[in-house]
Amino acid sequence: MNPESAALLQKAIAFQRQGALAEADRALRGILAAEPDHVDALYHFAVLACQAGDMAEGVARFEKVLALAPRHARALNFAGLARARLGRREEALAFYARAIEADPNLAEAYGNRADLLSELRRDAQALESYDRALALRPGSVEDLCNRAAVLRRLGRLEEALAGADRAIAAEAAFAPAHILRGHVLKDLQRHDAAVQAFDRALNLHRGAVEAWVARGDALAKLKRFDEAIAAYDAALKIAPGHAQAWCSRAQALFDARRDDEALRSFDRAISLDPDLPYAQGARLSARQQICEWTDFSADCERLLGGLRAGKPVVSPFRLLAIPSASPEDQLACASRFATAAMPGTAPRRAAGHSLGRIRVAYLSADFHQHATAQLAAGLFESHARDRFEIFGLSYGPDAHDPMRERLSRAFDHFLDVRSLSDRAVADLVRERGIDIAVDLKGWTEHARLGIFADRPAPLQVTYLGFPGTSGAPCFDYVIADRIVVPESDRRFFSEQVVYLPDSYQVNDCRRNPPPPAPPRVSLGLPAEGFVFCCFNDNYKITPDIFAVWMRLLENVAGSVLWLLGGRAAAERNLRREAQARGVDASRIVFAPRLPLDAHIARHGAADLFLDTLPCNAHTTASDALFAGLPVLTCPGATFAGRVAASLLRAAGLPELIAPSLEDYEALALKLARDPAALAALRAKLTGARAACPLFDTGRFTRHLEAAYVTMIEKYRRGEPPEGFAVESAG
Repeated sequence: MNPESAALLQKAIAFQRQGALAEADRALRGILAAEPDHVDALYHFAVLACQAGDMAEGVARFEKVLALAPRHARALNFAGLARARLGRREEALAFYARAIEADPNLAEAYGNRADLLSELRRDAQALESYDRALALRPGSVEDLCNRAAVLRRLGRLEEALAGADRAIAAEAAFAPAHILRGHVLKDLQRHDAAVQAFDRALNLHRGAVEAWVARGDALAKLKRFDEAIAAYDAALKIAPGHAQAWCSRAQALFDARRDDEALRSFDRAISLDPDLPYAQGARLSARQQICEWTDFSADCERLLGGLRAGKPVVSPFRLLAIPSASPEDQLACASRFATAAMPGTAPRRAAGHSLGRIRVAYLSADFHQHATAQLAAGLFESHARDRFEIFGLSYGPDAHDPMRERLSRAFDHFLDVRSLSDRAVADLVRERGIDIAVDLKGWTEHARLGIFADRPAPLQVTYLGFPGTSGAPCFDYVIADRIVVPESDRRFFSEQVVYLPDSYQVNDCRRNPPPPAPPRVSLGLPAEGFVFCCFNDNYKITPDIFAVWMRLLENVAGSVLWLLGGRAAAERNLRREAQARGVDASRIVFAPRLPLDAHIARHGAADLFLDTLPCNAHTTASDALFAGLPVLTCPGATFAGRVAASLLRAAGLPELIAPSLEDYEALALKLARDPAALAALRAKLTGARAACPLFDTGRFTRHLEAAYVTMIEKYRRGEPPEGFAVESAG
């Protein structure tokens, strides 16, 4: 290189560093006009094209460099980076490998390769490459932060938090590390600490939209909805077109009971991004919860169309209440959701506990005054302790209510694991030698199926919390009965189906008998007249079932419909819908939310419980039957729509299962007009309560234990999980 070219190259490099790309271009072209094969000038000329955003031109220029210097490590590295940005990822990885071969100490090549491997979700390789990069440049805050992000994605949250802390220690003013730390803390359910981490990031960079949105999410989890909405508004002030911020804002508004604003915010999110994951389902669910049915059928069909096209439009739980959703739709939805929600790590199988009592662990967020605990408390107490050792792992709130106290005594071992990551809980299950791990949540709120993705127990079962398939390959079995999952529907479950002989649903025979109902007038009901009742959540009410109810009111003089209240918009919309169908809105009476005992007692003031479709009453139906109130149902097409039929058969009242909505309406009308027939049903129900299978906790427990024994025996014989039926204990 002549002295003039050398001086010009230094100027060009200085211009590049300053971002003066036009001046750098002129200087480099000057060198290359005199020395076309000047390798260093060609290298910087190629880099310059990439700096200008022309990756294709950069690739072409790097080819010239490498034709002259095939082992030019930095050129190989940059050629890989350009190809990665063009989406030519496998080629990029090959160039990074060549760069590393040419210079094993080139930290940038390891870092770039790690970033691309992370993007490709080749996480184990990405971690190894980040480690190599950090060995060469230990203080690289980008490598530290990106490595921690991979650990977070793998569910290794404690390690991810430590990694974020290392990045902050390397450079305290690096806002992305604080944002990552906040995300990890949020994943660990430490939402207060997460808010603090996002605040630190925003103090460094007020324009960090991601931090504002994530801060809002953490505040929403803390039920600080007004503050969450303010955080989303701050994000939208910076980025008005941020669809996810609009969607998250909508959910926070809805949870704050600002329903009209919430629906407008959902609409804005979907208008900005019609394919925003799960936004359509969230919007439709919000409308269902307030019984806002404008264009309801079209919205349902649009959502199902998206689902059937393979789009992530709705969560498995929200799909349960969508009319026309089939078991096949539910499997597709759950499988897609499970793939997206659960870490992609290879499971670390455990051998379980081979000797002595079978160790069964029940995992839930609901070990407090909750519907699941209300049903299952007697089960936990009734297990045969000579054959079973029972663990309860609670990742829900540290409640201080009588149910929590009862449950803490019901298990042989009760462990509060809410502060642990999924991986740490899985390690605990593995260390305790659990043979059968039972999930009681499914895809309901606060689910943590990531614990099961790690395969900490030899056998894993999903039960009770979610009326459908998990779609997750980590579960071996689902507990069901032949009504909720007919033989023809087994193919729509990712799990092997275990059939119990009565109903799949456990009930607690030790609950207090229902006290007498208060006078009707004190409950806001007319002293005389027939009371149709439905205490299901409002989102389960559909226009079709409501139309049936309104015809019943028209045909039964002096009757009223008694529904669960508590949401002003739902009450307003249901009254409007009644008026539109020619029924005086005053004939709908809304029951306020009450403590459980008082709620059970007031059932005695009703005459007939009317069930819903496509999602039935579940615990609500058991409550009504326990209180002596007949429940009329019509089986639907899915597990969630067949639960009440299962309960009625186990209660000895199959005559209250109508085969169609027309039969449902006709039977309701007949019973309303035949007081003697209804009284006979009520007497039959009350008389059978002490002896029928539905409320025989001991009988149910023996059946479930028989199922556990069969699972274990199959496992110990080396057989794969396979569905089976438990014989009746008689």
